[in-house]
Amino acid sequence: MSLPVLVVLVVVGIALSVAAVHFTGGTITATLATADQAIARFAEDFPDEKPGTVRLTADRHAAFLDLGLQRCGIVQSIGDCFLTRIATPQDVLALAREGNVVLLRLNDFTWKGGRFAFAGEADALMVAAALQGHDQIRKAA
Repeated sequence: MSLPVLVVLVVVGIALSVAAVHFTGGTITATLATADQAIARFAEDFPDEKPGTVRLTADRHAAFLDLGLQRCGIVQSIGDCFLTRIATPQDVLALAREGNVVLLRLNDFTWKGGRFAFAGEADALMVAAALQGHDQIRKAA
C-alpha cells in the first residue's frame, strides 16, 4: 500500500471516529434544569447532607448548595455527567468576585475550580461568602 493511500485512510478513519462521538451525544454538556435537580444529583453522592439554598449559575452548568457552617456543596457538569464536591474555606486557594462572577481555585487536584457567572450579583456574593470569610473576599477590579 502506498503512503498517500495510507494517509487518506487514517484521516478518513479519524474523521469518522470524531463524527461518531459527536452524533452519539459525546459532545453534549449536561445542564441543571432546576434547583431540585441539583439537590437530587448532590444527594446521590452525599445522602446525609441537607442542602439549603441552591444557587444555579447563569448557564446552568453548575450549582452551589448552602450546607451551613461555611460549607458549600458544588454540582458541576463535566461533559454529559456531573461532578459533586463539598468545599470549605480551607479548600480554597484563590477566590475573587467580579460583579456577578466568582473566580474560584481549589487545592483539589481532581477539580481545580473555575469561573462561575450567576444571574445576579447577590448570588455571587453569597457563594463567595460561603467559601471564605466576608472580610476576606477580594473584589476584583
